[in-house]
Amino acid sequence: MSAPAAQRDPRTVAAIVASALFMQNLDSSVVATALPAMARDLGVDAVHLSVAITSYLVALCVFIPVSGWVADRFGPRRVFMAAIIVFTAASALVGLSQGMGSLVAARILQGIGGAMMVPVGRLLLLRRVRKEELLTAMTWLTMPALLGPVCGPPLGGLLTDAVSWRAVFWINLPVGLLGLALVWRFIPEVERQDPGPLDAKGLTLWGLALALLVSGLETIGRGVVPGWATGAMILAGLMASIAAVLHSRASVRPAVDLSLLSVRSFGVPMVSGTLFRAGAGAVPFLLPLSLQLVFGLSAGGSGLVTFATALGAILMKPMIRPLLRRFGFRRILMVNVVLASAGVAVCAAFTPAWPMVAIFAVLALGGLSRSLQFTSMATLSFADVPQEKLAAATAMSGTIQQFSVALGVVLGSLSLEAGMWASGQATPQLWEFQLGFLIAGLVMLASFLGVARLPADAGARVSGHQGGAKRA
Repeated sequence: MSAPAAQRDPRTVAAIVASALFMQNLDSSVVATALPAMARDLGVDAVHLSVAITSYLVALCVFIPVSGWVADRFGPRRVFMAAIIVFTAASALVGLSQGMGSLVAARILQGIGGAMMVPVGRLLLLRRVRKEELLTAMTWLTMPALLGPVCGPPLGGLLTDAVSWRAVFWINLPVGLLGLALVWRFIPEVERQDPGPLDAKGLTLWGLALALLVSGLETIGRGVVPGWATGAMILAGLMASIAAVLHSRASVRPAVDLSLLSVRSFGVPMVSGTLFRAGAGAVPFLLPLSLQLVFGLSAGGSGLVTFATALGAILMKPMIRPLLRRFGFRRILMVNVVLASAGVAVCAAFTPAWPMVAIFAVLALGGLSRSLQFTSMATLSFADVPQEKLAAATAMSGTIQQFSVALGVVLGSLSLEAGMWASGQATPQLWEFQLGFLIAGLVMLASFLGVARLPADAGARVSGHQGGAKRA
């Protein structure tokens, strides 16, 4: 029987749900660190192996929109537990992969599990908290989850060097089993909502649009498919996107509820956040590759440096609440987006002559600012969403976030491909990585225009900031 404490204290639910985020974030961070070793073992180019990341992210984008409907239909707790099982089993299959085909297939299955795991887990939490508790609950949700990026790079690097890249995926097994046991023991089921009929047409259109767009962008200049096929995928993806938007606007209960974007505190973090996350999403792809391919570090050495970003992120968490209370969401997001963009662009100045301690310090400072932006946007997104729309909002938020990260990986790989094409090099050199970091920083900075449109009192009920409310 479920523990009463879990029902009374949303922090308990948040910490347990965070085990799923921990596992997903751990997986994401170790993949980037292990890419060069995976490429050598499978006999492919390290830059081309970005498909191991994007195939997983595409699966997330395609299946997250249905997660809200499935959770309401079968119960969030039951779906959450099933998703943990699928994700954990798929992780084992990734570790057993013997070629690119089996690797991509296992990563897609892993993405299906992740698509149900994180949004449904977040839904379990959101349906238990009052608006005044939202910031505290989101902090408890993300704090343990950040241990994944903290542990992932050094752990993944050490396992890759000492055992094999395959071992970095097998560490999900004990984490998944522990998370499953905690959910079964401590989290009770919440009341089901009536999801109505499944919008199969909408899900199909959105799934096709996202999959075709990311696949088309991922294959630009790679030579893995003919040039006309790349163009056809992008064109078909754009056409499917238009059809999906028209369908969602006309449907009574669409799979992707675009009316949520009219809620300013939700719409701005979704639209502007796409740019910010896309730029930031290029960094975990570019950084380990540059440290290993250009700076000559081992996977373990690279991991011990790159985990500085996550360390900075976790150190920022206790400061987020007082900062938002003092300055409010709008001012924090406007000022911090400039700092975070600069923190990524400055990575272009890294050279092998830099002391590793200096690189570590710069990455830690960048982690501070990106953590503040991510948590602030995630919390503001749900500040004014009605209870009956939470499932749709978590599904849309999850889809857009993962699509943004997929775009970030594509952005990073395209920057390298463009640089190699221009220089005629077969492998990326220092300047190609410098170009990638500069482009990523500029894309993040473009999100400033969106956050500047927020009202001064945006999310004041959640942050407790009173200054904006008085001026509004």
